[in-house]
Amino acid sequence: MTSYYTFIYDGECPFCNHFAELLEIKSQINNIKILDGRKNLTLIKSLQEKGYDLDKGAILLKDEDIFHGPDAINTICKQINNPSSNLLLLLSRVFKSNKRTNLIFPLLVRARRFALISKGISISLV
Repeated sequence: MTSYYTFIYDGECPFCNHFAELLEIKSQINNIKILDGRKNLTLIKSLQEKGYDLDKGAILLKDEDIFHGPDAINTICKQINNPSSNLLLLLSRVFKSNKRTNLIFPLLVRARRFALISKGISISLV
């Protein structure tokens, strides 16, 4: 049975945005939908009520399962095979490891916050 993925990211974050674009265009994952959380606030509010805050990391819906933050990145990167982008190949190799993902992810969250603050954009989506 094929799994279906919905990757939810912060479209105002330049890093998140670029990763989402690479996923959509270069990952060769056919069964994925990419959503900008800032354009899907109803969904974001419902996920936040369940304890998933986009400010703390991307969210990945896989069928009935919800992955958040480092787990979302790690899970989606494990699905990437033969991407048509060297950067996505590098990212997928780095983030296929749970240990590396958990080590690096807090730095990515800080970089996102810094980028948003420097652009004068609210960190919180809702």
